[in-house]
Amino acid sequence: MKAVHCTKFGTHLDLEIVDVPPPGPPAEGEIQVALDVRGIQFSDLVRFAGDYQVKSPLPFVVGGEAAGTVTAVGAGVDTLQTGDRVICPGGCVEAVNISSRAATRVPHGVDLQVAASFRNNYATAYYGIQRGMLRAGETLLVHGSAGGVGLAAVDLGKLFGARVIGTASSDEKLAAVTAMGADHVINYSNGFRDAVKELTGGLGADVIYDPVGGDVFDESMRCVAPFGRILVLGFTSGRSALAKTSHLLVKDASVIGYTLGGLQKHNPALNRKNNEVLLDWLASGRIRPHISHVLPMADIHQAYQLIVDRKVIGKIMITN
Repeated sequence: MKAVHCTKFGTHLDLEIVDVPPPGPPAEGEIQVALDVRGIQFSDLVRFAGDYQVKSPLPFVVGGEAAGTVTAVGAGVDTLQTGDRVICPGGCVEAVNISSRAATRVPHGVDLQVAASFRNNYATAYYGIQRGMLRAGETLLVHGSAGGVGLAAVDLGKLFGARVIGTASSDEKLAAVTAMGADHVINYSNGFRDAVKELTGGLGADVIYDPVGGDVFDESMRCVAPFGRILVLGFTSGRSALAKTSHLLVKDASVIGYTLGGLQKHNPALNRKNNEVLLDWLASGRIRPHISHVLPMADIHQAYQLIVDRKVIGKIMITN
């Protein structure tokens, strides 16, 4: 069967599509899943470069979140059965054996592509809302709002009753952010501080999602509201930033760094609860994941190039 491997640290162009043996019968407590679709994301590129917080041992299978159909069940598994559709870890490979505890049954009526697309982005955005203590009526400023986590943050921000301002770099992306429900959008090619100040009566944003870092973080420091919270998710700009403590002191503001991996490691109970809540919202239609591209595994290099070129809006998915 086919799999996509990162065999050396470098770029997405170094990835290899390889033939690997299919998994054998699942062991006790395991299930076997034939994967139909997988999600990839910007943080994968950081892993390929060997710059992620935790360096993955080589070689490793590309991607993580996936969805498919259970094809075999190991001894002792009574929560799932053959034929069940599940969300699970897996990545760009055709089939996997995994612990049954790592799989979640897909709700009836939810498309597998949608099911595979939402978890990481929405879990990251939801945890950020918790860390940022977003309250109804507050202003949420979302940078990179057309990206996977960005669109999820816009969607959840509206669900929580916030006034949402989204920033992005093109009219096409801003249109998608508006369609997701943002109250206001800003093309940040020429800056955003003045526009945010004008939209908030001079106060600034109460909570700021910042996956970009660099100059965007620096400018965010100048339009955060008194008692505001800036959430640091990453540095897609390629540069981390230094928070000026004098600005934080004057504004009584906070800078909060967080990762979904940290939540999974240090508070798995909250992570499980959050996933259950998000799955319920997905099944009931209260959240609306957006997929802009679907490509086959054979086009994996092209798929990552779309991420590099910042042409993905929401999520890009990989099929067989």
